Amino acid sequence: MKRGALGAACASAIALAGGAAHAGVVGAPTPGGLDFQPAATSVMREIHDFHSFILPIIVTISLIVLALLLWVIVRYNRRANPTPRKFTHNIAVEVIWTIVPVLILVAIAWKSFPLIYDQERIPGEAELTLKVTGNSWRWDFEYPDLGVRLTANPLDEETARAEQRPYLLATDAPLYVPVNTTVRVLVTSNDVIHAFAVPAFGVKEDAIQGRVNETWFNVDREGVYYGQCSELCGINHAYMPVEIRVVSRQEFDQWVAAQGGTVASATPAEGEGPAEEGQAPAPAEPAAPAATPTR
Repeated sequence: MKRGALGAACASAIALAGGAAHAGVVGAPTPGGLDFQPAATSVMREIHDFHSFILPIIVTISLIVLALLLWVIVRYNRRANPTPRKFTHNIAVEVIWTIVPVLILVAIAWKSFPLIYDQERIPGEAELTLKVTGNSWRWDFEYPDLGVRLTANPLDEETARAEQRPYLLATDAPLYVPVNTTVRVLVTSNDVIHAFAVPAFGVKEDAIQGRVNETWFNVDREGVYYGQCSELCGINHAYMPVEIRVVSRQEFDQWVAAQGGTVASATPAEGEGPAEEGQAPAPAEPAAPAATPTR
């Protein structure tokens, strides 16, 4: 099935040129993979650390419970224990099974609450705002401050094979993001519930009609990163990939210009030279308030 032919025709030159210019694939599923994708953000590295912390706890608890079940089955079945003892309380056991779970939960909270805070708190110094809109079944991306909009549809299998890009992950309009830049992401939907997810970024945010959720990322490695819709959203749920190319700021500015957008410039506008000697500078614009989560 070939979809998004018009979008592919408009973006093919930029996509093909950019594909040769930046680093290779960094964030993508691998056959037989058992662990997370390599982390590309500080939040994802914290998720890796939390996973490494909590996995031994989970395994230990599961083994203890399994051992207790097997011991009870073998030791206290009808054949081995024909006359069961009749008692209702054991103070020592009750104290242990109350205190130990509490201590485990406290330890998990100690590690997880700072991670949740980092994920949910949108940094006030966000340099770019990206709006992501889920549709049945495609993604719309917009940089409202730069005047850039694009619609991403999955590449058909023939085109993906010809370009040596992963089928069901590559799109006809990859999204470009500058490296080492804090990006505030606004996520919403035009119809059913979707979920914008990029595993290497540690990002997974529901896209809900009539509501704008917020998340953020700051990628510190150039490369190509893939994600998908992670909320069952209908018959073509599997055909909603996300392809993000993290590039240098210079290459990002070139992409914005090629998309017809406007690149913010720090140089004064024409006719606005430096203030004359002895002349007070114009008052600065008041700073915008820091973004706060909607949740």
